[in-house]
Amino acid sequence: MEHVIALDVGGTGMKAALVGADGALLHQARRATMRERGPDAVVESILGFAADLRAYGEKHFGAPALAAGVAVPGVVDERDGIAVFAANLGWRDVPMRALLSERLGALPVALGHDVRTGGLGEGRLGAGKDADRFLFMPLGTGIAGAIGIEGRIEPGAHGSAGEIGHVVVRPGGVPCGCGQRGCLERYASASAVTLAWQAASGDEEATAADCARAVDAGDPLAAKVWQDAVDALADGLVMALTLLDPRTMIIGGGLAEAGETLFTPLRAAVAERVTFQALPEIVPAVLGDTAGCLGAGLLAWDLLQNPSTDSAEVTA
Repeated sequence: MEHVIALDVGGTGMKAALVGADGALLHQARRATMRERGPDAVVESILGFAADLRAYGEKHFGAPALAAGVAVPGVVDERDGIAVFAANLGWRDVPMRALLSERLGALPVALGHDVRTGGLGEGRLGAGKDADRFLFMPLGTGIAGAIGIEGRIEPGAHGSAGEIGHVVVRPGGVPCGCGQRGCLERYASASAVTLAWQAASGDEEATAADCARAVDAGDPLAAKVWQDAVDALADGLVMALTLLDPRTMIIGGGLAEAGETLFTPLRAAVAERVTFQALPEIVPAVLGDTAGCLGAGLLAWDLLQNPSTDSAEVTA
C-alpha cells in the first residue's frame, strides 16, 4: 500500500502517522521529544522515530514509504529545509530535511511550520475544504495563524505570515516574550485564560477548561475572565479580517474545545465590531490534534507530485 511518513513535532511530544494518498491515517504513533536531554537528543528522537515508521511500513504494507513530511515549531526555513530556531526545543539552524533524508535512505522530505502545516490539513481535509480563502488559528499555549489563499498556504516573504498572536490588541498592556506589550496571545490564548482564571479564582491548579466549565455553571467571576479573553480575540480577528477578507475563520486548539461557550460570544463580539467588512463564517476546527500529521502527510504527497514545489508553497 502506497504511503508517506508524517511527523508533527511539538514542544514535549511528537505525533506521527503513515498517510495514504487519499489522506487516510494508516498507522498512528506518539513519542516524547526528549527535550530534557537537550537539542541534539530531540533531533535524534525525530530521526529515530522516522526510521521506525519507515520500518513499520515496510513490514506491514510490503513497501517502504515514498516520501516524508515533518512539521516543526518555531522559525522554519521551509524552502531550504532548515529548522532555524525553536526556543522550547533549544535548537538553532538544524538542517532537518537533509538529516531526515539521509537517515531514511535518500527519501524525499518536505519540511513545514507546524501551524501552517496544520492549516494545510484543515484547509484541504477539514473545516476549510470548501473555502477559497480562510484563516486557521489554533488557540493553545500561544496563538498563530495559517492564511489560506486561492488553494495555498501563504508563508509570507520571510516565512512569518500569520503571526496574529503578536498583533497588539491592548497597547501598553502585558509584556510578551516577543518584546512587545499587549499582544493578542497574552490575552486570548489558552495559557492566558488559565493564568487569568488562576488569579481570579485563587486556585493555582485551575485551567482554561475549568474557567469554561465555571462559565457554563453561571459563575460571574469566570464570565468576566472569559469575556475579557473573547473581547481581545474579537479585536484581533476583526483586524485580521479587515486585512485579509477571509471567507472562513477556523478556530482550533485547546480553547476551542469549549465549543459554543467560546463560539457563541465570539461570533457576537466580532459581529458587533465590523462596520464595512464582510462577516466571515467563524467555525471550529474539525481535525483536532491530527491536523498537523495530516498536513505533514500532504506536504510529502505534494512533494512527490511536484518535486520542484517548495514546501512553503503547498496547496490547500
